[in-house]
Amino acid sequence: MEYINDTNITQSVPTVVTLGNFDGLHQGHQVLIRLTQQIAEQNGLKSVVFSFFPHPMQLFSKTMFQTILSPEEKRFLLEEMGVSLLVEYPFSQVFADLPPEEFVRKILFQEMRCHTIVVGEDYRFGKNGAGDAALLARIGKEVGVDVITVPFVRYEGEKVSSTAIRQALAEGNLKRANGMLGSAYFVRGVVTGGKQLGRTIGFPTANVTAPPMKLFPPNGVYATRSLIDGEWYVGVTNVGHNPTVQGIKKTVETNLFDFSEDIYGHTIQTFFYEFLRPEQKFSSVEELRRKIAENVMQSKTYFTQQNGKERKNI
Repeated sequence: MEYINDTNITQSVPTVVTLGNFDGLHQGHQVLIRLTQQIAEQNGLKSVVFSFFPHPMQLFSKTMFQTILSPEEKRFLLEEMGVSLLVEYPFSQVFADLPPEEFVRKILFQEMRCHTIVVGEDYRFGKNGAGDAALLARIGKEVGVDVITVPFVRYEGEKVSSTAIRQALAEGNLKRANGMLGSAYFVRGVVTGGKQLGRTIGFPTANVTAPPMKLFPPNGVYATRSLIDGEWYVGVTNVGHNPTVQGIKKTVETNLFDFSEDIYGHTIQTFFYEFLRPEQKFSSVEELRRKIAENVMQSKTYFTQQNGKERKNI
């Protein structure tokens, strides 16, 4: 996948572009991207996901705004989906103040050489969000560019959106978040060294440093499945600061069942399915060990009950 993260976006061939922030790459996003790819393939064109970095809310929000996917996770998934080009256009106050028509005519039509644009029905852009799908369609008709507006995707009657997924994650509602995502929420990173406490009490863990701007569900222990070097492993994952041993940095620590290989430096992708308990401080390491053993049994029971039907990656 080609990747551009600056303003040098001029294309030499016509493109089919889908526009949005694409945080989470949820079911609605997947519909947009697959339609974009289908049109591009049918016409021998380049499929483009046109997004922004940083996320506009990270510029405008008065509180720390976290995203469902880290930038690396987002790029990874789009490459897995077979997108030809990802543009993460630099988002700034100057760009935010750009009149909608100038964005469409100069950036999309002139520089991106759009043949077709695919957007969701609620897509807004330009200064004060004044641009919408109707404006795109009107200008597109003037210059011969097709604009396709895609209806909302719904999950259990509710509109699928990144906002709704972020709310579900913040509340610890993995069922709702995963249903909207179309696959389980995950954390992807490189396994690093830890305090080795898990190994000494019989539960070695694969540790990943939490991406700073990624939104996590509440600190605690979860039933998870992890993908390492193409193989799946059931486990339990702790998200938090390890208060029993005075942890400081937020980490993601996964105990993989029936696994003993050295995977330092390997990439691990851990998918979250069920909340088991909140993070807590124990009076002793032995008490912690007993609780982890209980959580291990809970996770094994959960996946046995799922009978292999749990969702996997996109």
